[in-house]
Amino acid sequence: MAIESCGTRVVDADRVAAVNVRMPTDRDLTDTADVFGLLADPGRLRLLLALLEGELCVCDLAAVSGLSESATSHALRLLRAHRVVSVRRAGRMAYYRLDDAHVRMLLDLAIAHTEHTEAIHPEREA
Repeated sequence: MAIESCGTRVVDADRVAAVNVRMPTDRDLTDTADVFGLLADPGRLRLLLALLEGELCVCDLAAVSGLSESATSHALRLLRAHRVVSVRRAGRMAYYRLDDAHVRMLLDLAIAHTEHTEAIHPEREA
């Protein structure tokens, strides 16, 4: 199978310039890649999907995700550091929630995408 490539090496300078104007800064790209990296872990993703239903404490999140409370706390620290989740404290209890509507939209879109498509995973056995 041939790999598609440009038949003629001519750069459309206007289109390249227009794309570059809209391109986020290197720092924003790195931060965005970090968020996608956080979502790439099934355990963390399970925690986030649980939070689509609303606030939950670490104990409840551990029960839902099947992770230990220690692993759950560690995952939540990572997610909180990247502003994916936020925390509300009530006495000794900590309740986590999705940080904002953008996180909810990102999760909703990702799930909708996987529900209506079938990914090809050459690294997985059929």
